[in-house]
Amino acid sequence: MSEHLPALVFLTPLATAICMPLAGHGRSAVCRPVALVAVCCMAALSLASLWSVSVHGEIRYSFSGWLPPIGIEWLADSLAATMVTAVSVLGVLCLLFADGLGDRPLGDRAVPYYTIVLLLVAGLAGAIYAGDLFNIFVFLEVVSLSAYALVAVPGGRALVSAFRYLLMGALGTAFYLLGVGYFYAATGTLNIADLSQRLPGLLDSRAVMGGLIFMFIGLAIKMALMPLHGWLPDAYSDAPASTVPLLAGLVTKISLLVWARILYWVMQPGSDGETLTIFTLVSTFGILASVAGACLALGQRDLKRMFAYGGISHVGLVLIGVGQANETGLAGAMYYLLNDAVMQCSLFVLAGFLALRYGASTLDELGRAHVRNPWAIVTFVAVGLGMVGLPPTGGFFGKLRILLGALEADNTVAAGAVVVTTLITLGYFAQVFEKLVRAGSESPSDHQTETPWPLRATMAALVAAIVGLGIWNDQVVALLVDATASLGI
Repeated sequence: MSEHLPALVFLTPLATAICMPLAGHGRSAVCRPVALVAVCCMAALSLASLWSVSVHGEIRYSFSGWLPPIGIEWLADSLAATMVTAVSVLGVLCLLFADGLGDRPLGDRAVPYYTIVLLLVAGLAGAIYAGDLFNIFVFLEVVSLSAYALVAVPGGRALVSAFRYLLMGALGTAFYLLGVGYFYAATGTLNIADLSQRLPGLLDSRAVMGGLIFMFIGLAIKMALMPLHGWLPDAYSDAPASTVPLLAGLVTKISLLVWARILYWVMQPGSDGETLTIFTLVSTFGILASVAGACLALGQRDLKRMFAYGGISHVGLVLIGVGQANETGLAGAMYYLLNDAVMQCSLFVLAGFLALRYGASTLDELGRAHVRNPWAIVTFVAVGLGMVGLPPTGGFFGKLRILLGALEADNTVAAGAVVVTTLITLGYFAQVFEKLVRAGSESPSDHQTETPWPLRATMAALVAAIVGLGIWNDQVVALLVDATASLGI
C-alpha cells in the first residue's frame, strides 16, 4: 500500500477537482467544504507518505508497469515527502482562512474557483514528485495556469495583473521547455536518474550548458528572481485576499525546488569548471536578489507590496544556499524554503485580515487602525521574528545554515549578503510593528465581531509551525539531508 501513497496524494485533489462541477451544480455552498475535505485527506495521505519514507526509505513509483527511463517515474524521497506535506497542510490552512475571512461571496464562480484551487494543489504535488524534466514541465504548467486564473478572480485591475503574469509565465515556460529539448538532444533521455548517469561526460557540450541556462531563465521567471520579478508585486496586490496566501506560500517555492533538483540531482556538483561556474552564477543572482528585494521592500507603503518584495528577497536567500555547492548550504536552503513557505503564507493571511477587518492595506492606514486583536499581533510577532531570523523560529536556523554553507565555501560576499539582508528586513518589519501596536483607543470594529474560529485556527497553526520548525530544526534538517545522501557532497 505504501508504494501507492504518492499517486493517492496526487489523485485525491485531482479526482475531487474533476467531480467538483457535478458536486457543486446548483449547490455552490458545498464547494468549499468538499474542497476542504479533499485537501485534508491529501494532508493525511502525505503525512502517511512522509512517515513511510522516513522509516522505510524513498518510494519510486512507476506508472503502468513501464520502468524508467522509458516509463514515467515519481520519486518520493524525504525532501519530496516533506515538501508535499507542507503543500497539503498549507492548502488546508488557506482554505480555512478563506472560510473565516468573510470575503465577497463567489456566487456562480464558486465551482470553477474551487476546481482551480484543487488543480493548483494537485499540480504542486505532481511537480514535486515528478522524476523527469518533461513531467515537471507539465505540472508546472498546471500550477501556472491555475495561478493566472486565481489572480484574475476579482476582475478589473486584477485582469491586467493576471495577463502580465500570464505573458511572463508563458515566456518562462518557453525557456524551460527549450532547455528540456536541448537536454534531450544531447542525452536522449529526460529521466532525472538517467540524466545524472549520462551527463558527467557531456558537461563540455554546448547543448547541455545552453539547455541548463535556458531552464534557469525559465524557472527564474516563475520563481520571481530579480530582475525577472516584475509580474509578482502587482499579481499579489490585486489577487483576492483569500487566494494570495496560497500563491505566495507555494507557487514560487516549487520552481525554486525544481531548480535545486536540477542542479544537484541532475548536474551533481563536482570539481568541473563548467559546473562550478553555474553554481557561482546562481549564488551571484541570489546575492543581488536578496539585497535588492529587501531594499525595495523597505521603501514600500502598501503592505502587500512590501511583503511581496520581502518574498523576492527571500528567494535570493534560498538561492545563496543552493549556490554554495555543499551539503550545509543545500540543507539550509531547503530548510529555509520550507520555513519561507509558512512565513509568506502567514504574512498574506495577516495582510488579508487587516485589510478586510480594519481597512488597513497601507502603513498609514495601519497606524490609524489601532489594532487590538491579539491573534493578529501574536502572529505578526512570530512571523516577524522568523523573517528577520531570530530564535526560536525556523527562520533563524535556516539563515544560520545558509550562512555556514557560505563560510564553508569561503564565499564571504554571500555570507555578508545574508547579514545585510537580515538587517534590512529588520528595518521594514520594525516599521510595520510600530504601526501595528501604536497606542490609542480600540477600534470600534473590535467590538462589532469576534474573530471567527477558522481565522483563529489558521493563525494559531501558522504560529505553531513557525516556532515548531525552529524547535525541531535538527529533526527536519536530518530528513532533508537524508535526501542528499546519494549526491556525495
